[in-house]
Amino acid sequence: MADMQYGRDQHQQQPPSHAAVKAVAAATAGGSMLVLSGLTLAATVIGLAVATPLLVIFSPVLVPAAIAAALVAAGFLTSGGLGMAALSVLSWMYKYLTGKQPPGADQLEEARRRVTGRVREFKDQTTGH
Repeated sequence: MADMQYGRDQHQQQPPSHAAVKAVAAATAGGSMLVLSGLTLAATVIGLAVATPLLVIFSPVLVPAAIAAALVAAGFLTSGGLGMAALSVLSWMYKYLTGKQPPGADQLEEARRRVTGRVREFKDQTTGH
């Protein structure tokens, strides 16, 4: 709190020349950023004006090529994701079968017990015991 008060007092005690220098520096930086922004906008508009006829001429080739590239990328991503899922399942099964108790094994055992109990109940009802 004392540091904040000291900072405010120090800021208020600066001579007017420092404030003028800061204002000129801020105006220079802001102006140069504004000029660069305008140049970027102009270059973008010119680039679009030049590229649009080329895109229209080559669109019968570019559109199917883009669709094919998207399908290939989606296929690779899907294949990789399914492969990772398969490896995870195989790893979980290996841990479960070797008795290392992977996450969720206790829930699986409980579900197995419930299903076994229901099967016995159904069997008893159908055989008449």
